Amino acid sequence: MSMSKRSIKRRDFLKSMATIGAAAMVPQYISGKVLGLDGAVPPSSKINLGGIGIQSRGFEDLRHFVARSDIRFRAICDIQKKQRINIKDFADKQYNDTDCAMYKDMEDLLIRDDIDAVLIATGDRWHTMASITAAKFGKDIYCEKPLSLTIHESRALANAINRYGVVYQAGTQRRNIGNFMLAAEIVQSGKLGKLTEVHANTLWPSTTQDWLPAQDQPSVDNVDWERWLGACPWRPYNATYVAGGWRGHYDFHGGGILEWGSHTVDLCQWAAQKDDTAPVEYVPQFNEDGSIAGHIHAFYADGVKLVMRESGWLGLGTCSARYVGEEGWVETGDSGRMAVSSDALRSELKYFGMPGTEPSTHIAEFVDCVKTRRNPAANANVAAQSHIASHCAYIAWQLKRTVKFDPVKEEFLNDDEANRMRSRAMRAPYTV
Repeated sequence: MSMSKRSIKRRDFLKSMATIGAAAMVPQYISGKVLGLDGAVPPSSKINLGGIGIQSRGFEDLRHFVARSDIRFRAICDIQKKQRINIKDFADKQYNDTDCAMYKDMEDLLIRDDIDAVLIATGDRWHTMASITAAKFGKDIYCEKPLSLTIHESRALANAINRYGVVYQAGTQRRNIGNFMLAAEIVQSGKLGKLTEVHANTLWPSTTQDWLPAQDQPSVDNVDWERWLGACPWRPYNATYVAGGWRGHYDFHGGGILEWGSHTVDLCQWAAQKDDTAPVEYVPQFNEDGSIAGHIHAFYADGVKLVMRESGWLGLGTCSARYVGEEGWVETGDSGRMAVSSDALRSELKYFGMPGTEPSTHIAEFVDCVKTRRNPAANANVAAQSHIASHCAYIAWQLKRTVKFDPVKEEFLNDDEANRMRSRAMRAPYTV
């Protein structure tokens, strides 16, 4: 039996345990703890989790996963030896044993029959490829954002998730945070009138092509530099990249629009009920002196305007979003606070103490979807669309001119230069 079929059979068992009276078939000498009595989760109902590339944000996710009684973290894969050891030490202390396995290559983790799902929190350059590989092994996936570096990768990822039938949750956790949910509900209930604009908090778009100075390359066991680079063009080793300093380098990063837009453009698409499409026109903005500004205006086919901008926010927290209708507006951000345009709308508001960076409710939805096999809020299809919109905006910004886009064919209209930027060359033997 293939690995993916074995994984699927176990998932079917997890789901069926919720509806089948299995206790009647169990011999009476099995302990109450194993049966799940007294609040304990029986081992057969636990989801066995593996981790691929866990640092900083990934570690925050992992803390919330292992705090759950229905999750057992089994193994860590990382190209850095020190990170493998750090995560193993954390897991072993959590479970008071030494069972967490360590791997340098993700295939050695993914081939394990007892791993049901994986947390992927590598750098952006590996998100698509690691997710597709995990899907081929039949593993469910919680993957940090941004999920892709290009339009082509976004579509390849969504297609693979659909093809292999696994559960995928992008780490765009604000879809499960109360104030953002309420803001979207206010829009969709018609309380703002006809929607005219959605605004996404993004960062300065640019990246650099410069290389950091070459340093002596460590042993493969300590840092597998070739594996760290993956499909990206080769460049000499520098410890800063591996320590997280890869951001802002074009080969590894999709720029500031994507960095926050993977969250905030996603929120705008959700509120505007455009999860199945993307804007059709992208217009970079310029300063009075003729220099390019850090914001982009985009337009959906029905005329709704998407504004991606760094500044002019009300101070409600990072990753803010504003929705504007003919009869009012609402704005919110990571603080949990909300602002509206009128007293008539103020009665709709609530304060949510959970910050927008908190992943627990998003992880809870993912775990539930693994058990029930339903599609989560930040599934690969909706995440791909918001990423595609962000990629299109960055392409327009780099070209310093308006581009027009067909969201069905996912190609730019009469624009060979822009179309070449939909993908990037991948270093052999990597492909998606």
